[in-house]
Amino acid sequence: MNRKATALDVAKRAGVSRSAVSLVLNGRGDGNVAKESQDRIRAAALELNYSPNAIALSLRNQRSRVIGILSDEVVVSPFDGNIIGGADDIARSRGFVTVVMDTERDTARDASAIETLLDRQVDGLMYVTVGLKPIEVPQGMLRVPSVLANCYDAHPEPQLHHVIPDELTGGREATEHLLQLGHRDIALLAGSEDSPAAPLRVQGYRDAHAAANVPLRSDRIFMAGWDIDAGYRGAMKLLDGVSAAERPTAIMCANDRLAVGVTLAAARLGLRVPEDLSIMGYDDETRIADTMVPALTSMALPLREIGRAAMTKLLDAIEGTDTAGKGTTVETMVPCRLVTRDSTGPAPTR
Repeated sequence: MNRKATALDVAKRAGVSRSAVSLVLNGRGDGNVAKESQDRIRAAALELNYSPNAIALSLRNQRSRVIGILSDEVVVSPFDGNIIGGADDIARSRGFVTVVMDTERDTARDASAIETLLDRQVDGLMYVTVGLKPIEVPQGMLRVPSVLANCYDAHPEPQLHHVIPDELTGGREATEHLLQLGHRDIALLAGSEDSPAAPLRVQGYRDAHAAANVPLRSDRIFMAGWDIDAGYRGAMKLLDGVSAAERPTAIMCANDRLAVGVTLAAARLGLRVPEDLSIMGYDDETRIADTMVPALTSMALPLREIGRAAMTKLLDAIEGTDTAGKGTTVETMVPCRLVTRDSTGPAPTR
């Protein structure tokens, strides 16, 4: 059986003293251990799957070393569950454990779920959602350090810090990728109007056209929805019964499921991807984008990074080390990442 890693193992891996490891993982690193060394210690602890003895830490610090996470349906989501995975990575590396409750989209259960977590003496709380959305912050979250991940406070004066993806820049960079390939007629299947992310991606699409001085046709933007059949229907409206000169040379999609529908429509009409039509997805959903034929170019949502950033923000607040920008901002935006595959190529000549 593999031996459990010790603080000495972490110290050796990070190239620091045993006492430095103790200070950092007990939340007393600032002022005692250099920032670079703190980062190495936390990285080494994560690599070795090491966490300090929770009972001993609780007795010394009068903390439970437990973080409560409330989600709308992230626990049962194969995609957005990466947010919790990233949050748990950071929690474990700093000697905390997470307890997760899922309300299955029943917001009436939010307040009682938070009270249940508070009854377990959690040191802090995180609220996580599937998809970017505003929420009504349960009042119990204001009693302990708390943070929002992939969602934001619907209150006119936000009370909690939130960590969200940079959707505007993501939409712009996805469009820029197609413009750089020579496309000048790019259609956008933009999701649904009730999503806060959709108009941000549309604005990014508009901004990229404006920056490149490329005329934008408003009839190329469709609020299509999110599912495969919506992508298929939207693509057929754009492509069926029109000449090569009249159809768009590229279609951007607000998620990868829409892109699957567009690909099916292209196949139905005998169009080659990407020779006749380039297709761009969004999300970079595992087992969809990378396994499609051709493999899908997509703008990856930084879900695991959102979880890591939100948990770091929360633990810094709990341990009193959150001094950067304190009191000046309630928002952290995490950049999306372009993943280029085979579904996009140079614009066809016509």
